[in-house]
Amino acid sequence: MTTMSTTAARTDTSLRSIVLTAALGLGIMFIAGFASSATLHDAQHDMRHAIGFPCH
Repeated sequence: MTTMSTTAARTDTSLRSIVLTAALGLGIMFIAGFASSATLHDAQHDMRHAIGFPCH
């Protein structure tokens, strides 16, 4: 009996994480689709500096 309730909770958490990940991915694609290419380039350039990767 305990095993069934644990399995059901695990499935619910798994489904929730899949839905949230899909929503985040679609949101990023939507934002990137409407941003200008200069904006995307600047964001990528700033991220390279933020993680310490030389780009010049």
